[in-house]
Amino acid sequence: MKLLGEPLFARDLKGQLASRIGTIFVKSDGLVTLKGIHATQRLAWIKELNRVRHAAGQIPLSDSEIDEEMASSVDLLFDDRTVLIRPDPYAMELAFEADDMLQKLVSKRCIRYLNTHTAQVRNALRARGENWRMSRLPVSVEEMRLLISVSLAAIEVLPIYYYNRSTGTRFLTLARFADLGNKPDDLFRQQLEEIVEYAARRNRFGYPEIDIFPPGCAFTRQAFEALNAENLPIRALRAAYRKLLDTFGAALPADLRDESEENIEWRNRMCSALTQQPNAVDAEELIQDISPEFYRQIEWVPGCRIEKGELLFDPVCEECDTHPDDPELAALCDPRAKAVIFNYLREYNTIEYINIGRIGHSLSARAPVSFRAPVYIVQVKESGKAKPELRILRFQKWGVKQHLDDGKDLLRAVMEAMDYTDYILDRRLGCQQLGMNLPPRLATGRIAETYTGQKEAYRGARFWSVYFERAYVSGCATDKIMHARYTNPEFNRRLARLLGEAAAINCMVGRANLELQVMFDDGDEVIVLDDDGLPERLMISDHTGSFTQYDIRLERDAAAYAGPVNRRAGFMPNADEFATLYLEAFQQRFEQVQKEYRRRRTAFDSLFKHRPLDRKGSIAYRWLCVLARLDTTDAAALCAAIRSHMEGPVS
Repeated sequence: MKLLGEPLFARDLKGQLASRIGTIFVKSDGLVTLKGIHATQRLAWIKELNRVRHAAGQIPLSDSEIDEEMASSVDLLFDDRTVLIRPDPYAMELAFEADDMLQKLVSKRCIRYLNTHTAQVRNALRARGENWRMSRLPVSVEEMRLLISVSLAAIEVLPIYYYNRSTGTRFLTLARFADLGNKPDDLFRQQLEEIVEYAARRNRFGYPEIDIFPPGCAFTRQAFEALNAENLPIRALRAAYRKLLDTFGAALPADLRDESEENIEWRNRMCSALTQQPNAVDAEELIQDISPEFYRQIEWVPGCRIEKGELLFDPVCEECDTHPDDPELAALCDPRAKAVIFNYLREYNTIEYINIGRIGHSLSARAPVSFRAPVYIVQVKESGKAKPELRILRFQKWGVKQHLDDGKDLLRAVMEAMDYTDYILDRRLGCQQLGMNLPPRLATGRIAETYTGQKEAYRGARFWSVYFERAYVSGCATDKIMHARYTNPEFNRRLARLLGEAAAINCMVGRANLELQVMFDDGDEVIVLDDDGLPERLMISDHTGSFTQYDIRLERDAAAYAGPVNRRAGFMPNADEFATLYLEAFQQRFEQVQKEYRRRRTAFDSLFKHRPLDRKGSIAYRWLCVLARLDTTDAAALCAAIRSHMEGPVS
């Protein structure tokens, strides 16, 4: 491949990337990394091709040949360690050809894709089992800061612009513009000439080459149209510059004048500008695929696709096999993901592709714990089905490995792990019996793993790890509802009833962590909205923690069940009504289940009769305790206790 410019990831004397953009030419096998913009890189390549042709005694490229070269080119952007392909959504095969060419220069793990907001790009990558190659939007403060720092870019002069990698627009901020006044005359003029030229231009996608930050600012890029930066005497140019600077400053909102990452408002607005994507899909489509809450937290790992019945794992897995000591590759090529893929292929013979992602940390609002079972999300596309299905996989928290590490022998570790699997499924059955609205199906699977833990005698031994699979629940977790929705009184009325009913069941089954802190309204409760954007139903995505609090009076947790009202009251115009409806729904649902239990007492009491009754906490014993507490609790008194912990008047 012929190169014009510096090699990929080359650095200048200051240690910065020599170039942050590139253009690859598939037809003529070339790569341009010269400073400038993608348009100037394309012109440079055509000029180079004509130079070579002239040296060989050939005529220059014709207009149609130039058009072919341009049409076979693909935009690239560079981070410190990553090549980002910005594909034309309607020419994905061209992007994949460019991808193959780049893999001769860098590892595939260092090549990712932009423009994944478009269905064409997402679908093309999914079909190849390559969700892991979609460039993810930043979520954490650290990720935002990194995005801002690596987005600072130059065109040909100084790195004074913040570059949006999806649209190709470079944003000019007030502080960066103000700093130009300190530059020497020649550099000052040169930089202003560049701003004037590129503020008037649009790239091949139709977006401004240079725009003003923040988007929508009253000071616009059109302000530079009348500036004759090339011919004005330097004193007159500086005077015109100061006038523009004053106008820019007067138009900028006060909360954006501190241009530092410590200014939360500036940081958030800048990240929004840098990640703004054209023609973005609407919320409904995102939810059909996966909600933003999940999408931004998933670390996709290499998957597979099936072509003519043949299983094709991502080639990056082969790279991992040949470099077993590379920790980054080992983390990317998750052996559990590969084992899960085999399980799916053994169960289904109609699969077209599978993508698997890890959820790096809990999305719930509850306090973190020292050990948490890994969670995976699986996207499976079967032939004959219009869309892929999403499943959530959670590995069992206490498995064979954990029991071995805890000092148990192998047989006891295996037996206790199996007992714990039954305990999880039994708890789900108990929750269903009491009316908790859970996903309709929970399946178990297992994979073989090699023990590498603390107990030396068993290192190298093979054991089974169990996971639980359920359908992905599409909706919004109750603790992540946008505050703007609470301005609608009808939204609040419907939410109050659904939350109250769910809280009653949650209270009955004693959902709590090991410190007996109530688990509710903190990530597992998912609201599904109707076509009008109003709450339609509430589903509990995971019954974690059920039957933990089984022998304590329910009034003890009254403050915790007042929390869903207290946390929202400040955002609602009808907070008192919300509280009243929440308590009414709580009491009605509690008394309804009480009545059902008393009517069919034998059916409830005998549900776990086949299980051992152990007062140390077997499911059979916990179940009887929960039923006895249900039978003897005064629902009205319990609601009065909850009401006493609510802030403000409640009618």
